[in-house]
Amino acid sequence: MPTRRLQMRQLREILRLKQEVGLSHRAVGEACGIASSTVSLYLERAEAAGYRWPLPAELDDATLETRLFRRPWVVDRSRPLPDFLAMHQELMRPGVTLQLLWNEYRAAHPTGYSYSQYCHGYRRWARRLKPSMRQVHRAGEKLFVDFAGQRPQYVDRETGEVVTVELFVGVLGASGLLYAEATRGQDLASWVTAHVHMLDAFQGTPAIWVPDNLRSAVVRPDRYEPQINRTYEDLAHHYGAVVIPGRIRHPQDKALAEIGVLLAERWVLAALRHRTFFDLVELNDAIRDRVRAINDRPMKRLGVSRQALYERLDRPALRPLPSTRFELAEWKLCRVGPDYHVEVDHNFYSVPYTLLHEQVEVRMTARVVAEIMARRAHPEQGFRAALGLMRLGRQLGADRLEAACLRAERLGAYSFKVIENILHSGQDRVPVPEGADTTRVLPFHANVRGGAYYRRKEGAC
Repeated sequence: MPTRRLQMRQLREILRLKQEVGLSHRAVGEACGIASSTVSLYLERAEAAGYRWPLPAELDDATLETRLFRRPWVVDRSRPLPDFLAMHQELMRPGVTLQLLWNEYRAAHPTGYSYSQYCHGYRRWARRLKPSMRQVHRAGEKLFVDFAGQRPQYVDRETGEVVTVELFVGVLGASGLLYAEATRGQDLASWVTAHVHMLDAFQGTPAIWVPDNLRSAVVRPDRYEPQINRTYEDLAHHYGAVVIPGRIRHPQDKALAEIGVLLAERWVLAALRHRTFFDLVELNDAIRDRVRAINDRPMKRLGVSRQALYERLDRPALRPLPSTRFELAEWKLCRVGPDYHVEVDHNFYSVPYTLLHEQVEVRMTARVVAEIMARRAHPEQGFRAALGLMRLGRQLGADRLEAACLRAERLGAYSFKVIENILHSGQDRVPVPEGADTTRVLPFHANVRGGAYYRRKEGAC
């Protein structure tokens, strides 16, 4: 059976060959590769609908098919009408299909609509929704992120300078729950930090992140194998997600992101246009209030708020957040010099001599290894400890190493041995409460000797 798109192309060609060229039914059928009876059927339907060649330029295939082939939705008042809004929301739940919903409908209403009429009625209802609402996104599945085109501002309190910043926007697929935050720029650090804040606000993470092809997210756009920014990919892995960018020149891939940006520009930035802010914190407090109002407001078509849909659909399906926050780390390609050192931000770091003249990847973070290096009497001691940490990361995974380093930092214990013990004992998997005092103070007792006692003994010897 020919596809609908092929049917519409055939119909247009049949009308042209018959009414413009003047061929017989048989000749038209031979030219189009179909039976003459099918030619007759198509011409009869076109005549009944009042169409002749040339067809109106604005008439698309979907409208043409509807007017010529689809059966109309007939409301039978003797049968209970399906709740199409409830159907639309249920279809967002994992595993729910129209067949399942119809089975449940017929179980409750044995004399209800047939399956074909049930599906036809729902699709007819769904066509009245906005394009972004028609797409059925599974609960907890997708997150759409982008920067807005319009840029918010604040006034530097000390200099009076107007500072222009960026507006980061995120939207959950099933519920459409909106998140917005002003950031310093579109750089990698701002992009990653905004994601961390957003996922904290969502109290979980979807399985798929759909960004636009901006540099902080995608190094090399490609329809089939885009190269994701290494730090952004690390961020997604930390939260158990995967990054699938929207295709270039395919706005339907990120329709919800564009809708979210439009909402943020119209109902956040425009609503705050008469207010003056003096720092980023004050600006974000106002943005947060406006976003909350948007999420609490019922949507016209669905009659339910984004917040209510989030509580019902997305929140139960989101993946839980990891026990530790993501630590920003940047990757850089370096060439090992003849002295087996690499240069990173005008600093030189030692690497194993076996990597001489090789190209290596350097992962730069702001914390634990720097503390280890600073606390060693000689740099070579720090190099050895850093190499030991790299080995642990390869053996046990980067996420576990980061969690162990965070715990060691809270303890103030900047040593390879402490981190190794944390990993071997599994303490890295135990969450560290925010603000908790993890340092241990020994009680005073006559039999407990402090470090000064042993230093005196060593001096005496």
